[in-house]
Amino acid sequence: MREFRLPWYARATVIILGIILVTAVLFLGRDIFVPLAFAALLSVLLYPLSNFLERHKVPRLLSIFIAVAIASIVLACLAAIIAMQIGQFGEEFPRIKKESMEYIDGLQLFMRDTWGIAYADQLRWFQQWGAQTWQRSGEVLNQALLTFVDITTLVVLVPLYTFLMLMYKDLIIEFFYRLVARKNAGTLKKVLQESRMVVNRYIVGLMIETVIIAVLNSAALLLLGIDYAILFGILAALLNLIPYIGIMIGGLLPLLMALITKDSAWYPVGVLAAFSVIQIIDNNLVVPYIVAARVSINALISIVAVIIGGMLWGISGMFLSLPAVAILKIVFDRVEPLKPWGLILGDVIPPKRTGKATKR
Repeated sequence: MREFRLPWYARATVIILGIILVTAVLFLGRDIFVPLAFAALLSVLLYPLSNFLERHKVPRLLSIFIAVAIASIVLACLAAIIAMQIGQFGEEFPRIKKESMEYIDGLQLFMRDTWGIAYADQLRWFQQWGAQTWQRSGEVLNQALLTFVDITTLVVLVPLYTFLMLMYKDLIIEFFYRLVARKNAGTLKKVLQESRMVVNRYIVGLMIETVIIAVLNSAALLLLGIDYAILFGILAALLNLIPYIGIMIGGLLPLLMALITKDSAWYPVGVLAAFSVIQIIDNNLVVPYIVAARVSINALISIVAVIIGGMLWGISGMFLSLPAVAILKIVFDRVEPLKPWGLILGDVIPPKRTGKATKR
């Protein structure tokens, strides 16, 4: 009996419709999927610890509870350090506001003397800018409240989901085995093992990288005499987890602080130089040797994945995009019809074809 195959344009249409449907489901269900995704990553990270405790005669539920509790305590300590720094920053806010107004006055004087722009014209521009800023402040406030609610939800749900995923890990694995045909069980086993290994090493590598970059950032800002150096150094290191974009956002805050609170222009130049050198160290030393276990994904796909992740799930999506693409690449490399997609995700450039193309 002859096998029926849809024409290529019909298959392409089905694939596009499927991608649109999956994208819509991920976007509309982000409140459900984001905590589950973080819990899945955390459960993979904590599995070796809970398994170690279980092998040493600790009851399973207790071993899982200990692992989740340790992770929660570490995150709580980090949040406490950041909160203390933010509290101190809030106490100094009136002084910073006063210095920022003096900086604006100096900028107005510079604009008048250099470009001949009268104070009245500058005031009118600032008033227009202020009106637009005030008009948008409500949207910013709403977004901030939504972000706070999202963070609170993650703090509550992620540990719970992580505990349940570790408790039901055997059930979840058996579910995947029953989804595939028996002949593909070996392939599925390799995919699960490689995914766990890649995600585990990826997260551990990122944690080590974040600590190193936080120390370097804070040390550089302390040497430059920038106020709240530890706060800005930690925030910049955390934002550095967002590939290609986070470092620019993280360096903006200490740069503005240097502009406002320092009399010399060499301080902001020093901040730019320090962050540039740290980024070079990160890209050429820290990432290749410490985060080297991540799946090699080319820069084009990484940037596109980060942008799409941000559009779907915000900052959480930016962080989760690369582990998701890494897992997809493992699946694509193991499934024969999907190997071309695994090739396009990677950064291994095949040898250049020479001669005339041959018909297949």
